Amino acid sequence: MAVTTASPRVDTFNYGVVRQFAVMTVVWGIVGMAVGVLLAAQLIWPDLNFNTPWLSFGRLRPLHTNAVIFAFGGSALFATSYYVVQRTCQARLFCGPLAAFTFWGWQVVIVAAAITLPMGITSSKEYAELEWPIDILITLVWVAYAIVFFGTIVKRKTRHIYVANWFFGAYILTIAILHIVNNIEMPASMWKSYSAYAGVQDAMIQWWYGHNAVGFFLTTSFLGMMYYFIPKQAERPIYSYRLSIVHFWALNFTYMWAGPHHLQYTALPDWAQSLGMVFSLILLAPSWGGMINGIMTMSGAWHKLRTDPILKFLVVALSFYGMATFEGSMMSIKTVNALSHYTDWTIGHVHSGALGWVAMISIGSLYYLIPRLFGEKQMYSTRLIELHFWVATIGVVLYIASMWIAGVMEGLMWRATQPDGTLTYAFVEAVKAKYPFYLIRLAGGLCFLGGMFIMAYNVFRTIAGKPTVDAPIPASLPASAH
Repeated sequence: MAVTTASPRVDTFNYGVVRQFAVMTVVWGIVGMAVGVLLAAQLIWPDLNFNTPWLSFGRLRPLHTNAVIFAFGGSALFATSYYVVQRTCQARLFCGPLAAFTFWGWQVVIVAAAITLPMGITSSKEYAELEWPIDILITLVWVAYAIVFFGTIVKRKTRHIYVANWFFGAYILTIAILHIVNNIEMPASMWKSYSAYAGVQDAMIQWWYGHNAVGFFLTTSFLGMMYYFIPKQAERPIYSYRLSIVHFWALNFTYMWAGPHHLQYTALPDWAQSLGMVFSLILLAPSWGGMINGIMTMSGAWHKLRTDPILKFLVVALSFYGMATFEGSMMSIKTVNALSHYTDWTIGHVHSGALGWVAMISIGSLYYLIPRLFGEKQMYSTRLIELHFWVATIGVVLYIASMWIAGVMEGLMWRATQPDGTLTYAFVEAVKAKYPFYLIRLAGGLCFLGGMFIMAYNVFRTIAGKPTVDAPIPASLPASAH
């Protein structure tokens, strides 16, 4: 009588939730950037609000920032962190249903923001505009995210915790603290609340949150992305693993103190303003430590930039990261801040980081990630990736250069005085002088948005009709890192 033996069960990675977040990253990127382009057009042609309250600049601007930061950037981080933690720990995601909850819960948060913000339902705190019921949902999703991520690390098969997971873990923990502390508020009704803080304390807490949202949601987290996808795409080890750990701890400690530089020359005590400036200057060292480590990882692989557009995205993103962090430290100096604050120079600085660093590193990582999630070796068209790279790069340069020029000009016009001490220019004259640069900014935004449509087509052709098969977890353990 023949004896049959059952084949051993093969464990697989959980790519399902990664696929969902990866695809929605592209979708929300188009939506968020389209709103940004509309806002750029409204600054040139105000009638584009169609005299409709929910299309006014004041209501769409927070929708734009929330869409690009939390919908586009957040979805990219969920996708890449879930992928990286599984691959580097050689373990399936902890608690699959909870991971699925993070996806659907995050999409509900995004849709709720898209409904409430145009309606004028807002807490009036920058980057934290969403009202208390949505804040509670964000907290629940974030706790679930932390359980899934750290649970996967606990069940890892590898002895070593790869450095990318340190950065992802730090951002998850820090954002939880920032979100809860800044959003302590007293509900007055279902959709209205008041902050538990008042006056200058409220401003200090807000910009402790606001700056560290940039520092951890948009910097530390994406450095984790960089530390996985640049070595993988370049097929080179990290230049200095020791430097990655040193600048990890230095970055985390220093960033927390830099928030007051948003409040220079305000009612905030002068010692707090100076403290924020000093730590912002110190922050340049760990920031550039990460940038140099990423760039030097390309040693021996620079020739690949000629033919690999994905590497072009990743390396140019690092370049913009280096420029944006240098600029941020410089703008914290009080004498420089006196010129730059409240001008479009700040808008240019923000977008050199948001478009040049965050969007470019996300796009490059997704171009690596998406084919592997659908059983493909590469994207549908490398030429389209190349086209996307150049269109996006031109868009970023047009955007930030126009805002730099407009901002410096604006600051100089505001401070210009006559011999008798009166202002040389009326405020409206400064606004009028910026119009040509607003047109250039709009052109840059349209270029970047056009690049996202190119990406969407490329992604669609790559994944359409493809089977969604999860990759098996390797049975053999990788060599220990030294």
